[in-house]
Amino acid sequence: MSDELLFDTRDGIAHVTLNRPQARNALTYAMYEGLAAYSQQIAKDEAIKVLVIRGAGDKAFAAGTDISQFLEFTSGEDGIHYEERLGAHLETLERCPKPVIAAIDGACTGGGAAIASVCDLRVATRASKIGFPVARTLGNCLSVKNLARMSALIGQSRVTELMFTARLVSAEEGAAIGFLHEVVDDGAALTTRIDALAQSVAGLAPLTLAATKEQLRRLREGMLSHVEDHDLVRMCFGSEDFRNGVKAFIGRKPPVWTGR
Repeated sequence: MSDELLFDTRDGIAHVTLNRPQARNALTYAMYEGLAAYSQQIAKDEAIKVLVIRGAGDKAFAAGTDISQFLEFTSGEDGIHYEERLGAHLETLERCPKPVIAAIDGACTGGGAAIASVCDLRVATRASKIGFPVARTLGNCLSVKNLARMSALIGQSRVTELMFTARLVSAEEGAAIGFLHEVVDDGAALTTRIDALAQSVAGLAPLTLAATKEQLRRLREGMLSHVEDHDLVRMCFGSEDFRNGVKAFIGRKPPVWTGR
């Protein structure tokens, strides 16, 4: 694995750190792939009871996918390939039978929020911000699976409001709407709480937890049994708006939307 992901185990708890603090832990393809690989490794290791995912530094859990990777996109098919590729990695993490805890300190947006949404428990500092501001930044869209996960967590009406306003919610609001399970004061308090929570969860019946995880995943999958979204992903990722949005984001300029 590259040094963009750090991995260690202590007392039956595996820790994966998203390690690009200079880029607010923006996710490269290799980081998504590494997360999936570690989750598969952990699933097979009987000594590991819980996985904790966190971001390096105190600025971000992960501020989305590294936008520079989108400069290579030339058509909507690239968007479909991207969503399928990342979707497969997220599903691998989601299917890990061990409890997965997200320790969130700072920005948890875009792909970072998607990763957090497939974790089982989410604890954040008061400085954290959560959301999917793509209608303000890039002009792309979420996959239907990511929308289904968020809808299962906070409700479809709230997802609509967050997407249509492109705003980020505070940690306090994130807890109030059901995305976060706990909010703590700062990074030091987060480390203390995550350690205690992970050890508590690690002491519970592993088959009960694994069965509950899988039952909930199957419920979400049942909601999507006849849902297709390639036409919509193709429309957004293949648009002029998306190409211009990426260039504007890289150039630190406001995008100009044309609807084409």
